[in-house]
Amino acid sequence: MTAAALPSAKTPALRDSQRIYSIAELSREFAITPRTIRFYEDEGLIKPRRHGTTRLYTVGDRTRLSWILRGKRLGFSLAEIRELLDLYQVDRTGMQQLRELLRRCQLHIGDLERKRADLDQHIGEFREVAAQVSAELKQRGIDPESD
Repeated sequence: MTAAALPSAKTPALRDSQRIYSIAELSREFAITPRTIRFYEDEGLIKPRRHGTTRLYTVGDRTRLSWILRGKRLGFSLAEIRELLDLYQVDRTGMQQLRELLRRCQLHIGDLERKRADLDQHIGEFREVAAQVSAELKQRGIDPESD
């Protein structure tokens, strides 16, 4: 391989993999507060390097933060997110992590479907009560839609 074919810090792939982010940049990018990022750091989910008191976040830290935020949006607990992130440290191929993520997603889907069925039942009960109350008001000569 010639020297010209070797990657250098000037090539986009290497430059991007060495990119460093500030807490302000990540806060803006993910629309979260710096305090949120520091919280995840306190929880041990991300471990930025430091230069004095300044936190320096790598591409890997950014990726972990993205996974954390996605996991929270999906309803995973911090403990579940930690376990999923830690799986990647054990298996760099990511296969264990993906299998476990699939398993947990399926569990969450089942839980949400049960909750949806409960909500549908409650909605039906409220509609039934509302119809009964509306009929009672009409029977008394009162328009149920007026205040």
